Amino acid sequence: MMKIILLPCLWGLLSFSLAQLSDSQEGGAEEEAVDLFTTPRTKLGAATSDFGYNLFRSLAARDPKASVLLSPMSISTVFTQLSMGASERTVKLLHRILRYHNLNDAQLQDTLKDLLAYLGAPAKGFSSVQRLLIGKRLRPDLEYLKSVEKQFGEGPQTIMGGAREMKPVNDWFKQHTGGKVDRVLGAALPRNPAVVPVGAAYFKGKWITRFSQVGKKEEFQLDEGASTTTDTIKQDNYPVKIGIDSDLGCTIAQVPMEDGISMYFFLPDEVTKNLTLIEEALTAEFVQDLANTLHSVQVQLTLPVLKLVYSTELLGPLSDIGLSDWLNDPELTKITAQPVKLTTVRHKVVMETAPEGTQYPSTNTPQRGQSLALSYHVNRPFIFLVRDEPSGALLFIGKVLNPRDLASV
Repeated sequence: MMKIILLPCLWGLLSFSLAQLSDSQEGGAEEEAVDLFTTPRTKLGAATSDFGYNLFRSLAARDPKASVLLSPMSISTVFTQLSMGASERTVKLLHRILRYHNLNDAQLQDTLKDLLAYLGAPAKGFSSVQRLLIGKRLRPDLEYLKSVEKQFGEGPQTIMGGAREMKPVNDWFKQHTGGKVDRVLGAALPRNPAVVPVGAAYFKGKWITRFSQVGKKEEFQLDEGASTTTDTIKQDNYPVKIGIDSDLGCTIAQVPMEDGISMYFFLPDEVTKNLTLIEEALTAEFVQDLANTLHSVQVQLTLPVLKLVYSTELLGPLSDIGLSDWLNDPELTKITAQPVKLTTVRHKVVMETAPEGTQYPSTNTPQRGQSLALSYHVNRPFIFLVRDEPSGALLFIGKVLNPRDLASV
């Protein structure tokens, strides 16, 4: 019945065709996408987001039945550091994969440094940390190490590998994420590793509007008729922006957070709905259009409690988005004169949200003719984004098929 109530109110607010959505892929729409973003910071935010969406699709496709969580900023940054030590051919390839190639930004590294500092403001609750680990036997070039340290504040770490070096590496990442991301390396690296890009991120979501009902266990539907239970937060008269996309078969809600951050939920109409259509639609341009198109309403909002942790190896997914040949011969000639390959690419992320907020929801009674209550209940598999609205940067992206898959321990 609620679906029938929602449709007259919201149908037509969001009706992007699949043909329009395909513009976000390789091809002629790239210039148009960049035109939506008018400053070096926002253009770079869009570029890193598109890299993140591509990497997310690749990671999700490797195991369609698994939940996935990714924070692309740290991976973008560590590969930018890698490009500083690469041949001209490799720089061009990495910049295309990172979506930098249309930016025409002569000060790209400075813009990235500025974006990272902006996103790292304490009020945003976001920290992105990255570091290259380089085998000592490669005798890395000191000028390269100094140039990365000068530009980003921390240089690559030279290591011998083996179990003894796990603790100092993990301790460094834990310290630089305020103690929130532990054990980025879950297993020892091999002795005499080559080059290991490592990225980590933490996000503590701060809602603007608080939730008064916290911790109640509710049913979360799974595929094939199964279900589980999950802790939830719930609030009536909660202000969101919302719309229905009939082509994607989902309802989209944008929930505001403090300091310009939003969380977007893509909730399919049916629990068995394939999420691939939604995954393929995601681009910086598409999400920017959402921010300008969704309709402000008040709903009865129910969300699962999000305390998530995810660790993965990204060498395979990066290979799938265009780096397979490069991985065989990365040409890192400004790092070392010796032949070198990437040993692994490690990524670990932690995120959580709390029910508290700085504002209380409205207690106004709906006026006559507006008495049909709307609800948005995230009680089945969904995709979500965490986005910084002023810069357009994608901070986190996740696919949650079962909240227990990503439960923080």
